Amino acid sequence: MTSDGVAYERRSAAPVVAPARPRKLAKVPFVELTEGRLQGVVSSGSDIERVYVSSVTAGDHGLSCNTNNNRPCGGLSQSSHACKHIEAMITEAELQYGTERVARYLKVEVADGASVMSALHPTSAPNRAAEVFAGFLRHLAYLELPAGTDPLPELQWFPAAGAVR
Repeated sequence: MTSDGVAYERRSAAPVVAPARPRKLAKVPFVELTEGRLQGVVSSGSDIERVYVSSVTAGDHGLSCNTNNNRPCGGLSQSSHACKHIEAMITEAELQYGTERVARYLKVEVADGASVMSALHPTSAPNRAAEVFAGFLRHLAYLELPAGTDPLPELQWFPAAGAVR
C-alpha cells in the first residue's frame, strides 16, 4: 500500500471503472469512445456470423456502418439518417459511459431526459470498419489471457511509476 493508500498505483493493473448502468453485451458487445469517435460492434439480429461495425465522429456527427465483411449497411441512408445499429450503439454507450459523457465527447447539447441520438445532426462519414473491427478483435484477445498482474509486452511502452531515465 502506498503512503496515500492507493495500492493499484504500484501495480501494472488499474481498477476498471464500472459502467454507469448495467448493459446487455449480446446486442452490442463492444463500444468505446476513442480517436474522435464513438465506435462499436453491433450483433446482427438475423445472422449469428454477422456483426455491424458502426461509428459516429465527434463534432460533425459523421455516421458509418458496415458489416464485418465490409459491406455497407442497408439501413444507413444516403441522407444520413442513422440505422438501427448506430442507434443501438449509442444507447449502449449511454448505459456504459452515461449520457453526459457521450454527449460531451460527441460535442452535442442534450436536453434533460433526452438521448444523444436526438441531438445529433448526422452527416456521412468515411468507412472506418477495418479500424473499429481491429480494435474489437484486440480487446477480445485480452479476454483469452489468464488473470494476472504480469506486464503485457504490447503495453511495455507505458512508463513505469517512479522510473528513472
